[in-house]
Amino acid sequence: MYDYYLGGKDHYQIDRDTAEIAARSWQAVRIAVRENRSFLARAVRHLVREQGITQFLDIGAGLPSAGNVHEIAQAEDPSCRVVYVDNDPIVLAHARSLLIGTPEGRTAYVHADLREPAVILDDPAVRGTLDLDRPVALMLVAILHFIVDEQEPGRIVRRLMEALPSGSFLVASHVTPEHDPDGVHGLEQAYRDGGVPAQARTRDAFTALAFDGLEVLDPGVTLVSEWRPDGDGPRPTADQVNWYGGIARKP
Repeated sequence: MYDYYLGGKDHYQIDRDTAEIAARSWQAVRIAVRENRSFLARAVRHLVREQGITQFLDIGAGLPSAGNVHEIAQAEDPSCRVVYVDNDPIVLAHARSLLIGTPEGRTAYVHADLREPAVILDDPAVRGTLDLDRPVALMLVAILHFIVDEQEPGRIVRRLMEALPSGSFLVASHVTPEHDPDGVHGLEQAYRDGGVPAQARTRDAFTALAFDGLEVLDPGVTLVSEWRPDGDGPRPTADQVNWYGGIARKP
């Protein structure tokens, strides 16, 4: 469905149908998805340029599309290494597209579920591609709102960050109901009716589950459209975006 909102071509009729039902409730969802994708690109560029990060663990990577993490990171530093993780068999079928990087760098794909962090961390592709003694950027972009409270998303994030050394970073983004509660809760229900668990959260709830114990970088946890935007042109309103994002450093 995310691919459909981005204008991709890798989706089934059921994805299109559910996405259209959700879009009737939250009519600006395509704007929000594009803003989140732009946030991802700015976050990766910042980490490589300003923080010297050359290793990325992208969980919930989704289908290959323009501007994947390795493309952005390796354009800044060709030696960057990226491991993608997803549990969708459709993503697995397209994983080869995620593995085309620079000769100087490395990319790998792991078919695994965010809800099983130990499986991800112990996978040979992770251990063989990333040096876990050096800082890593953990990417949890547009994925935590698919982990409901009963599945303890905060515990999952902590387990992953505990395995990474000091100086590592977390990049996360999350849908919120704060600016358009009817629209976002309608989308949330459409996803649930389509068999996809979903839980939108407030900024405070998202911050607590994702960034507890970490040092959040300026400008803090904010709308993805407002996180260090490129240029000073007009940007969408809060009730169009409904999506928070942030980057934090592990002390």
